[in-house]
Amino acid sequence: QVQLVESGGGLVQAGGSLRLSCAASGRTFGTYAMAWFRQAPGKEREFVAGISGSASIIMYVDFVKGRFTISRDNARNTVYLQMNSLKPEDTAVYYCAGTRYWNVARDGSDYNFWGQGTQVTVSS
Repeated sequence: QVQLVESGGGLVQAGGSLRLSCAASGRTFGTYAMAWFRQAPGKEREFVAGISGSASIIMYVDFVKGRFTISRDNARNTVYLQMNSLKPEDTAVYYCAGTRYWNVARDGSDYNFWGQGTQVTVSS
């Protein structure tokens, strides 16, 4: 069983930056596609960004393109989400997710492993 632990959330002013990290257990991390999802109060969970095991495929949802960057370090079993130019509407709990499938999926039901989430709050 793969365990995922997120960190890096917090409170930031609009226009600021945060870097989320997700550390994974296990020896096959490099074969998993990883993604970040988020869920704001009263809203459904939504896909934010995803990266394939080799990082050859990267996807973003439109509203974060140009502001967020997903990356991974397979030697450290870690995936990152660099968030710049943050907006109040980015406020949410951000979840890291992993799938045994090699390619990125946008549907959360395709992911096998989930972290506990980290709160990101952007003040105006």
